[in-house]
Amino acid sequence: MVMTMRTGLQPNDHAHICRYSPLKGWLLNNRIRGLFQNPKDILGPCVKNGMTAIDIGCGPGMFTLAMASMVGEDGRVIAVDIQQEMLDLVRRKSDQQHLTPRIKFHKSEPARLNVTEKADFILSFYMVHEVPDQNAFLAEVHDLLEPAGTYLVVEPGWHVSEAAFDDTVQQALRAGFELTGHPHISLSRAALFTVA
Repeated sequence: MVMTMRTGLQPNDHAHICRYSPLKGWLLNNRIRGLFQNPKDILGPCVKNGMTAIDIGCGPGMFTLAMASMVGEDGRVIAVDIQQEMLDLVRRKSDQQHLTPRIKFHKSEPARLNVTEKADFILSFYMVHEVPDQNAFLAEVHDLLEPAGTYLVVEPGWHVSEAAFDDTVQQALRAGFELTGHPHISLSRAALFTVA
């Protein structure tokens, strides 16, 4: 999932957004990727039945759909993306899997998520590195997380240096998060947070 939502931008500044195309949709959500980044293995320790979860920069929905399955009929997933095409793609897939009643599709604004519901779990997979104002973004995410909730940030290891990832972690701590661990996720750098 590549960043499809940015904060701190002017309304027409979308230069770094991973634009939708059928090929990109397939590259971000296919069975080969699922072999080394299995969503249920990655999310299993965090996502439980009945939870509310948010997938920020959901792209074609690889993690959204897994979360919708995991939260069950009593749970809810908010799929957030700045591109309507990505949200439409997730909706088509969720219709096929009969998961749509569990998913809210939210088109964010360039400068803000504008999500109003609180969540037990929030995911930002392969997208934070493209946010120009990480401080503002992480502060907004912090405000969305329930007191006992968790926030998982995952970045591509081949693209985001260890120093850059450490900087993101430090910004998350300044936003009010507490670091609880670094889950092992193939080809990635990851950090798990709770509300401090």
